[in-house]
Amino acid sequence: MSRPCIDLSLYLVLDPDLCGGFDGMVRTAEIAAQNGATVVQLRAPQWKKRELVECGRALKKVLDPLNVPLIVNDHADVCVAVDAAGLHVGQQDLSPDDARPLIGPDRVLGLSVSSMAELEAVDTSLVDHLGVGPIFDTATKKDAAAQLGMEGFARLAARKPCPIVAIGSVKAAMAEALFKAGTDGLAVVSAICGQKDPALSTRLLRKAIDANLACR
Repeated sequence: MSRPCIDLSLYLVLDPDLCGGFDGMVRTAEIAAQNGATVVQLRAPQWKKRELVECGRALKKVLDPLNVPLIVNDHADVCVAVDAAGLHVGQQDLSPDDARPLIGPDRVLGLSVSSMAELEAVDTSLVDHLGVGPIFDTATKKDAAAQLGMEGFARLAARKPCPIVAIGSVKAAMAEALFKAGTDGLAVVSAICGQKDPALSTRLLRKAIDANLACR
């Protein structure tokens, strides 16, 4: 069995604080998936693993019927326990070399990169896609690297060894510039999580993304 090909175009990273906890994350994920999100990541750095597993199973219950894959951030054991489509790791998490044997050959593996050195170290036999950023400073990730800005992102995107998503205070208005720079998708947190109307916010992002994909 080969690893699934995931549509990265609108990649939602859930935030428990912005969403209002467990139930809010599940509700936000379902609404976003119904309105154009193509992949959802479960990220809750302060949660215990049992709660992550319970939330992951609840997310799969609403996402699977919509054919939207679930990615688990950081925790390979949680990824396997909930039978998620894949795992995403950062530079300080499990290395791809250690993560790949744990999740097996059939799940996707994403990796965060924020510099040329990190990009050039990517082994595409292990890693399927990259989260490149932060584009701009973000309040949703306290330990994020320094912002790349649009020019810095473009330099990395020009050298991408595999599909990438842009992350870090990404908004719909940035879609044109980011797709021109070479991104394959937009990874968003606060652009959907915590919004008064997450369905509308997702549709606006979807419209901006589709307009730029159509120009390729």
